[in-house]
Amino acid sequence: MSFERIPLEDFAATFSTSIELSSVALGGQICSVSDEFFAEANHLLHVEPAPSLKGQFGPKGALFSGWETRRHNPTHDWCIMKLGSPGAIVGFDVDTAHFNGNEAPEVSVDALYSTDFTPPTAGDSRWQQILPVVNLGPSSRHLFKITQTSSVNYVRLNMYPDGGIARFRVYGLVTPVFPLEIGTVFDLAHVFSGGRVVYTSDQHFGVGSNLILPGRGKDMGDGWETKRSRQKGHKDWVIIKLGDAGILSHTEIDTAHFKGNFPESCEIHAVYSTELIPNITEENWTPVLSRTKLGPHRQHQFQLENVDAPYTHVRVTIYPDGGLKRVRVFGRRIGNTSQGSAPEGQIVTASVDLGASAIPPSVPSSDATRPPGSVVVPALRLTPEAFAPFGKVIQGYEDLNAVPSPRTTRITGANQGTAVKFHKLALLESSYPSEAQATAGLSVYRCKPIELADSGLWDVKLLERHPATNQAFIPMGGSPVGEAIAKPGQRYLVIVAPTGTDGKPDLDGLRAFIASAAQGVLYNTGTWHHPMAALDRPIDFTCVETQIGNGNSLDCEIMEFDGQEGYYKVQVSASTE
Repeated sequence: MSFERIPLEDFAATFSTSIELSSVALGGQICSVSDEFFAEANHLLHVEPAPSLKGQFGPKGALFSGWETRRHNPTHDWCIMKLGSPGAIVGFDVDTAHFNGNEAPEVSVDALYSTDFTPPTAGDSRWQQILPVVNLGPSSRHLFKITQTSSVNYVRLNMYPDGGIARFRVYGLVTPVFPLEIGTVFDLAHVFSGGRVVYTSDQHFGVGSNLILPGRGKDMGDGWETKRSRQKGHKDWVIIKLGDAGILSHTEIDTAHFKGNFPESCEIHAVYSTELIPNITEENWTPVLSRTKLGPHRQHQFQLENVDAPYTHVRVTIYPDGGLKRVRVFGRRIGNTSQGSAPEGQIVTASVDLGASAIPPSVPSSDATRPPGSVVVPALRLTPEAFAPFGKVIQGYEDLNAVPSPRTTRITGANQGTAVKFHKLALLESSYPSEAQATAGLSVYRCKPIELADSGLWDVKLLERHPATNQAFIPMGGSPVGEAIAKPGQRYLVIVAPTGTDGKPDLDGLRAFIASAAQGVLYNTGTWHHPMAALDRPIDFTCVETQIGNGNSLDCEIMEFDGQEGYYKVQVSASTE
């Protein structure tokens, strides 16, 4: 197999669109090693660069962040590692940082693919050399590009004859893993789905490729963060190539750990392109999420629009700058032919955790030919930012740095230090004529749980609105949790729609949310909404409202749908976690 040494200054051009298959962030792990007397091999896979430990000593000698073996090996040392994901390898970064005089003089790399439950041994006959013996130097990075391999999941790093290596990074293209059922909605941008970050405008503090990693990470260091901008109208963006072309449904924008440096807002565009990085004019990008406010340290979920056609890439733009932890783009594949990153024939279908769910994708609002009965709206997590066009979310926050509008929300201690007060999260308003003699008060609604279809669908048969007042519903029960995650047993459904030009509900803008019993909602004056819908168990709601109370239409307008062509449906999943 041929190889090429790559100058360090050409790293980005060579490997920036590849995935670090060996990273512990993907689940890479050391399986076995010939020797690790001075420093353990697990350091090889650490995400962060190797720090200098100069002058520090342990019981066996000087300390190094890397893999270091004993001296005087008559043959060579080796380390077997399992990649975080099977994939086609395209190159390596062998870093001898801080090893000077004790670095490994030479290395080679072998690889194999195994479905066995036990890792391969050093003497396994299936090992094939993919990088021949190459020279290294002290305290420096050595980049090697190789001919793309077939899908492998184990590599063996051989060190001749012994010495130290700080970091070893294996770059390649993930073998995508897709759900068994073609119609399943899952995260098309996920690294295990074959998603790839192919362009970032800036990654000063955190690299863009972190956005598609599993989980929510551990701190700001494993997200994408740009430098502070000082220019009016600045924006940063990242382009993600999806693992396969798909019909999009909704997105999750996670700002976990970004509390004082989250973006003010974001928007998303999408395109279908056969290029790795689409080289197209701006007008060919389709907006699928209009510019939307973001908040600190939370998982925002937004339904996407203009999704009547398949897309292969999304562009996430943040204003003016800041950090995101993860971007999830949920949708369904359009067929069996992959447009993903893996070599032909390397697609895997399996029941895996790719954020897959039974939620059908929302039907595009732009497709006026579809009857209401075919329109399915996913019920997404209720957050203040997603609900902002319709009203306010009323909740407490365990992390005081995670409140909406952190610069303007007033927070004080209360009750002799036993409580925290979040001031005026929602203001009451009414516009009744004075002669109506409307009064404000508290009412209680005792709501039985609605009966969902076996598939989790719920028909939207009516909506109502209050033309002269806003209206709040506060669940009576449930204990506050950090982000008010709605779990089975303490959930309720919130369904809203904007008002159309004819004064009726604009069902193209119908949205649904899953709320926790630790969250209340305030509907803006005139916002169309479904009556309160408890899930799982009965819930009592305190209703804060102003009304005349005699059945006057100023109190409440109700719009019932005839259902002749079916009803718009809301899809409720088992959990919104």
